[in-house]
Amino acid sequence: MEISITKAAASELKEKPDESDLGFGNLFSDHMFVMTYSAGRGWHDAEIKPYQNFSLNPSAMALHYGQAIFEGLKAYRGRDNKIRLFRPQANLERMNVTAARMCMAQIDPDEVLTALKKLLDIDQDWVPSAKGSTLYIRPAMIATEAALGVRPSTEYLFFIILSPVGAYYPEGFNPVKIFVTDKYVRAVKGGVGHVKTAGNYAASIMAAMEAKEAGYTQVLWLDACEHRYIEEVGTMNIFFKINGEVITPPLNGSILPGVTRDSALTITKAWGLDVKERPITIDEVLKANENNELEEIFGTGTAAVISPVGELYYKGQSISINNGQTGPLAQRLFDELEAVQYAHQDDRYNWMEKLN
Repeated sequence: MEISITKAAASELKEKPDESDLGFGNLFSDHMFVMTYSAGRGWHDAEIKPYQNFSLNPSAMALHYGQAIFEGLKAYRGRDNKIRLFRPQANLERMNVTAARMCMAQIDPDEVLTALKKLLDIDQDWVPSAKGSTLYIRPAMIATEAALGVRPSTEYLFFIILSPVGAYYPEGFNPVKIFVTDKYVRAVKGGVGHVKTAGNYAASIMAAMEAKEAGYTQVLWLDACEHRYIEEVGTMNIFFKINGEVITPPLNGSILPGVTRDSALTITKAWGLDVKERPITIDEVLKANENNELEEIFGTGTAAVISPVGELYYKGQSISINNGQTGPLAQRLFDELEAVQYAHQDDRYNWMEKLN
């Protein structure tokens, strides 16, 4: 892939933010990567250029029929000041799974990774060095053909933008409060719950707003048919530790196959823990709590990495998990992943991709 590079003029460069107050997803670097797809021609006009607005035709198909997909991954500045990406190939390969499900153009993961590294090299000063801060990377693709009619677009725009971030949740690594909904559903088997398409997240907003109004950070979704089986939280996969057993719902077609989820499974199995990917109901969780067998709940995801859960609310009942404190397994996993990502220990699984 030939990539045209146009750097922002010195006068156009943004002031670097205060790394102690980054927030999440509100700040963006100086440059972005863009390329265009046309049927019969493939991907073309790849370029790195100053971060700027797009111009879209009002009849662009993404605006009408929802062909819009994305990924999320991170770059870390290690203790040696080197910049590393965490499992980027896994994210780019997952994006192709999403693209296939949404009848969109496939990308070449190797070529896109090369383009991403060039973008990061130009904007490397945007990778923060403060403890717990990272550079969030958002690859995305939208349908741009100007046409009305429900069918796959013949034209697409792929782009990558960069955002320096701190903790995803206001609580940081402190336990979050989760609202279990049986009023709304997120996805069904055979649908698109297992891919990162924009409509999934739009459909989750109402439940998330109601949870927030009730004082909760996120929503835990149950299955769409029986409203009993636990699936995932709006922004992360979910794990339970019950009487020594570590449990996470299986990938059944309505749950996103999280890269951090997979990493957590790999690590906990290597530690020799009793780990199961199996169906689990909300009733089983409540019963385990009554029997004093519910030891921990935590979420896994790119944004928050590991997020301990301190409270669950379901049908008027609120239960405290581990006395509202971070559990030892969640802490151990967080410490392990952070040590790998920031190069504090050996990368035994070859998960980190060094920029230079």
